Formats: sequence, C-alpha cells, structure tokens
Amino acid sequence: MKIRLGYVALSLTLTDTSYCHTMTYSKFQKLSSEEAQQRLHQILTQNLKNFQTILKYNYQNKIEFFRFSPTIVPLATHPKVNFDYLTPYQKEWSKIGKLITKYQIRVDTHPDQYCILNSKDPHIVNNSINILKYHQTLFKAMNIKSQIILHIGAKYNSKKESIDRFIHNFTNLPQEIKKLIILENDDKIYNIKDTLTICQKLNIPMVLDYHHYKCNNEKEKIEDYLSQIFATWKNTGLPPKIHFSSPKSHSNPRAHSDYINYQDFIKFIKILSTYSQDIDIMLECKAKDEALFRLIRQLKIYSPFIIKNNSITIKKD
Repeated sequence: MKIRLGYVALSLTLTDTSYCHTMTYSKFQKLSSEEAQQRLHQILTQNLKNFQTILKYNYQNKIEFFRFSPTIVPLATHPKVNFDYLTPYQKEWSKIGKLITKYQIRVDTHPDQYCILNSKDPHIVNNSINILKYHQTLFKAMNIKSQIILHIGAKYNSKKESIDRFIHNFTNLPQEIKKLIILENDDKIYNIKDTLTICQKLNIPMVLDYHHYKCNNEKEKIEDYLSQIFATWKNTGLPPKIHFSSPKSHSNPRAHSDYINYQDFIKFIKILSTYSQDIDIMLECKAKDEALFRLIRQLKIYSPFIIKNNSITIKKD
C-alpha cells in the first residue's frame, strides 16, 4: 500500500516563482486596449514560465501530486475581458503538459467559491459552467488528463432541493465536463453521507476531506464509509484522493493550520492501513510544500511506516 503526498498551488521555498500573478478588472479598465493586452501578455508569459519551474521543482523533490491554481491566466473567465490565452501560447501550454506527463505528476484543480453549480440564480449557474469549461480548456491546451474538484454548493432553504438542483444541473452539463468532476464533502452543509450518495447516484468519484468530516458530521464513523468512498474511484484508473489538514485553533476549527498535526495524521493513516488501497493525500496547509516536508521528517521519527520519496509505504503482515 502506497500513499503519496501532495500540496496546493504554490511553493513557499521558491519565493520568486509564483505562476498566479494577475490583474484586477479595475486596473484592466484603466488601460488602453493595447496596454491591457500587453499587460495580460506579460503576466501570462511569466506565469507559464514559473509554472514550468514549479513542476521541475516538484519532480526534483519527488512530489508526484500537485493541485495547480487556475488563476494562471489573469482575468480568464471575466465576461468583459477578451484575451486569447491559447493560440499564441500553445507552445508553452504543450511544454507544460509534456513536463507533467514526463514527470508523472498527478495534477488537478479546484475552482473558487464563485463556482456554485446548484445556485438558484441561472446567471450564477451559467457563470459556473463557464468556469468549468475554462478548466477543461486548460487541460486540453496541456493535453493532459486531470480532474476538477467541486463542492456541492449552497443550501438555500432546503438541503434536499439544493441537492436535487445540483443533480439536475450536473446532468445537463456537457459529457466531457461531467467526466472531469469529482465531489468533495464540505465543512458546514454537505457531509460525507450527502456527498457519497450524490457520487453514487451520478457515478462520479468522491474526495474525502477528513478535516471537513471532523467539522461536519452526524457522529458517523469514518471507518463505515471508507470502502464505499474508495469504490467510487473503481473505474478511474487513479488512486482515491483524500484531503487532509489540521485546524488552526480550538476557537477557529474550520480554518486550516500552517502545518499538519503529525499525531492526528498518523492516527488517520493507521485507519487507512486496514485497506489494501493506494491513496493520494493532498495536504491543505498554509505552509504549502514546507508543511509537506516537515510532516515527512516527523513521520520518519514518530511513525511505524516506511517513508521514502515523500511517500508512505505500508507493508501488510
């Protein structure tokens, strides 16, 4: 059994290689058309270059799992911004995709809080679909297979009606986009039972967020659901994906800590170790890659597991 660890979006070690430089729409409006296009070009060119650097950094540091930020393209989904971020840059997109394939790094994306597929507002739903199409466009530009992590969305007046609305809107998505979506339980509304039920009905994978489960549950035991959650990944050809983070404080338990509480992590891995299942765990920490490396160092001292190349190997007796 092998568990690979990954981190989200940016490296804190590489302090000068952000690929998420952007520009506000208010700034965009103040520039002439030519100036605005030139500025977008400068930002995207630098972002594409830095993204390649981070991929190389991950490969050299044996990190095989990474969530990249969709903000790599400035103002990409703004309805009033017309910027061709594909054709003039296809060589760079292809180069990035080839690096991901060569390095065998599993990558995925997570739209921001404005992607609400179960909204009651048709305008918000339409914007959400455009956001999903944008993510799909990036995957195609890089010629990679990837996935989009979604939350079910808002609750409004009725959880049941909101779930039904999500299922209805999901069903009406283009087939190519439906194949990309994986659902994650959240920390306030839709717990693991809600999310699993939807995933089983729609035949899509479920991402277990363990921190969210701890914040939002009905006293169900996680052990009673893991096998069903893992089964949603059966036909994907990929290991199930899990999110793990530690609470920032007792007074603010939903917020993510800078680092992982290694003792809690070890307890969770011991639960997972009862399954003969390779798993990828995304560490959602403010300290990004530094949190991953610190956890690895702690696991080498305090855990009974075999730690190698930023992965955990558990041998069955």
